[in-house]
Amino acid sequence: MTLDALPPHQGGAEHLARLLAQALLAGHWQPGDTFPRELDISRHFAVSRNQVRNALTSLTAAGLLERTAGRGTLVREIGDWHLLDPLMSEWMTGLVNLDPQLVREIYAFRYSAEPVVAGLAALAAQAEDIDQLENAFAGMQSTAGSVDSRAEHAEYDVAFHDAAYRASHNLVWRQMGHLLRPSIMALVHRSQHRTDTLDDSLARHRQVLEAIRNRDVNAAENAAREVLRRTATDLGIVSQ
Repeated sequence: MTLDALPPHQGGAEHLARLLAQALLAGHWQPGDTFPRELDISRHFAVSRNQVRNALTSLTAAGLLERTAGRGTLVREIGDWHLLDPLMSEWMTGLVNLDPQLVREIYAFRYSAEPVVAGLAALAAQAEDIDQLENAFAGMQSTAGSVDSRAEHAEYDVAFHDAAYRASHNLVWRQMGHLLRPSIMALVHRSQHRTDTLDDSLARHRQVLEAIRNRDVNAAENAAREVLRRTATDLGIVSQ
């Protein structure tokens, strides 16, 4: 991808870093590709070399780029990206067109993690946690029938998963849920736009809610897996 495909830059080094990071997260440059030179970036966006250097330093610290004397700047393998870096989480906020490989990696993590989180929630959820899950689910129900409400439905969907992470009452899982929120949102948006109806997804989320409410650990874990199996179908990761 050339720099010409990127929108105009307005702001300082932080804004430039966000713009370039989101292009990388969307797969516009692939692992192993040579990244544009400082001078080219500076000229294209009409910013100082110092601003470019600061932006590239942020991208390098987040594991997106590797800068080597004599070789220039290369895009690193996705496995080297620091996806749980708070700055990376900030860059992913509002981004829905993630690189397909990144989508698969995030999905694989969720499939291994969220059944565990749901099981912990079934053990540890308190009354206020159940209320948050129920409120999020009610929002999902009220917005599931209209295509025009898909964005609002996605917010409630992510709120449901966020409430499950919180209901685990495990400090690490709760923080993981917070850091993963933008990536979960990106997957929810992507999956919803590939399906005509949300009825099946809604039914599977209801099973998670009921299992946590009933403090049934096994049922909660299984229900969470079923939610993610549907997600895999909607994302095109597996065939229906």
